[in-house]
Amino acid sequence: MAGALDGYRVLDLSRILSGPYCTMALADFGAEVIKVERPGSGDDTRAWGPPFVGGQSAYYLSINRSKRSITVDLGQEQGREIIYALARVCDVAIENFRPGTADRIGVGYERLRQENSQLIYCSISGFGQDGPYRDRPGYDALAQAMSGMMYITGEPDGPPTKHGMSIADIGAGMWAALAIVSALLARERTGEGQYIDISLLDAQISWLTYTAGSYFATGRNPERYGSAHPSIVPYQPFATADGYLMLAVGNDRLWQRFCEVVNRPELSTRSGFATSAERVVNRGAVIDVVAEIMRQRSTAEWMPMLEEAGIPAGPINTVAQALNDPHVQAREMVVTLDHPTAGETIMTGNPAKFSATPGETGSAPPLLGEHTDEILRSLGYTESRIAELRAQAIV
Repeated sequence: MAGALDGYRVLDLSRILSGPYCTMALADFGAEVIKVERPGSGDDTRAWGPPFVGGQSAYYLSINRSKRSITVDLGQEQGREIIYALARVCDVAIENFRPGTADRIGVGYERLRQENSQLIYCSISGFGQDGPYRDRPGYDALAQAMSGMMYITGEPDGPPTKHGMSIADIGAGMWAALAIVSALLARERTGEGQYIDISLLDAQISWLTYTAGSYFATGRNPERYGSAHPSIVPYQPFATADGYLMLAVGNDRLWQRFCEVVNRPELSTRSGFATSAERVVNRGAVIDVVAEIMRQRSTAEWMPMLEEAGIPAGPINTVAQALNDPHVQAREMVVTLDHPTAGETIMTGNPAKFSATPGETGSAPPLLGEHTDEILRSLGYTESRIAELRAQAIV
């Protein structure tokens, strides 16, 4: 079945993580993504390893499926002419150079819109295209640090902690995908393209949501709560007799059920424990009592008891356990694609499930320049001209 973005073509000038994550999502939804890479080396992440699988970086393989790769030297005029030809037939262009770089090398928005006034052009950078920090190099860890996200992550008595994943890069990629689809919808009404400016720092600031709301309401800097919740108690991992379990008692009704399940009904009416607000104020006392209770049984014993009562709880899985979980497998969140050198390549799936236009996680990540000749032929280049471009190291 055709995907929701079937018929749309994306000129992908991005590399590393934020841009490629965005364009992988667009490809999953049916868009044709043409990935432009440096001749000889390609996307930086092709060299990021180990691990490597069949000579391919596992990092690169994880975020570049369903794309076609063309190698082009953007530093040469004849290379840029290929980009201009692609811009004329594409609906979207995306890049994540440092601000000003795309303009300087001749592939910025103003230059490409001369070829196609309907082009949606998205730039992803660390700090955006304007503002005091515009020219700073943008890295995921910097955005996490400067947004306050790192400050609120970690144990109360420990140092600020980076998230285990590159959430600033991935978050910016998600915002870019949403913005691009929104701009395509706007183009249906206006017939005009537009420019989109996405910043890693902006994306992280937007994710502060209720934490920022707490600061706006009180003027106080939010505290660090480790794996606990600042506004709900108990809502954190607890040690069981043989491991750990995440418990999320999100309201008073669930608290009453929890007290019944653990055979401590008196806790539901105890002063300082009865209401959500009281439990937050008396966090330490509540956690001490719940921790003592949870240590009395194993995770496997607790889970069916809590599930039957409708109390949100779950084991704290390793990555291996999560990826092999039968529910995750049933939801097709682990997919296998055939790669020409890596063989069966396993990667995470797409979380958006469409009823009518589902799209697909179609083809394995491309080899460097795998589709160069094919793409150039589609632009009208002859075999002899392609050979010349190769001889001059332009492609």
